[in-house]
Amino acid sequence: MIGIIDYGMGNLFSLRKALERLEVAHEIVSQPEHLNNYSGLLLPGVGAFGDAMRYIRAISLDQAIREYVRTDRPILGICLGMQLLFSESEEHGEHKGLDLLPRRVVRFQGDFKIPHMGWNQLSLRNRQHPLVKGVLEGEYAYFVHSYYVQVHDPTHLLATTDYHHDVAAIVSSGKVTGMQFHPEKSGSTGIRLLANFVQQCKEGLS
Repeated sequence: MIGIIDYGMGNLFSLRKALERLEVAHEIVSQPEHLNNYSGLLLPGVGAFGDAMRYIRAISLDQAIREYVRTDRPILGICLGMQLLFSESEEHGEHKGLDLLPRRVVRFQGDFKIPHMGWNQLSLRNRQHPLVKGVLEGEYAYFVHSYYVQVHDPTHLLATTDYHHDVAAIVSSGKVTGMQFHPEKSGSTGIRLLANFVQQCKEGLS
């Protein structure tokens, strides 16, 4: 069973539809004490980093998520949810994140369109990782973001995309994984990535 964390800032409908397409059992979860009921967690997010962390802390989900990760079960952050996995963000001030991955979230700088919105190609950095199994170099995913993650350890990068410079698209350290794009809106590529995550959750039960 997959738990979709609801803290009031996620696009849950399209994510649920994607899991239904995969015929994956899932539930919406917002109570910290219930996180341990699931073999894997999805942390979606749309909006501002600081607001999201305030809501998460207000309902004590931050500590519950950290405790869940210590059980060595998978968690996947999507879009803002990926950024929340990191140590800090400069979005509208300085804000502390969940600190499950090192480094910070920064704003795009340059004379180009911000936010980065639309379909962009994935450049695979670690083709052997089970999360990107079956994904081909140059496949497209759907991005919507004005901030991006500075990754501290290059071994954490599974894929990047080019938006005037390399941008972390998929990151992973142990069972902590993030996708800057929306897999649930990224067609067959996104469905394949979600299926790979679900398989990772199943393997953790065996």
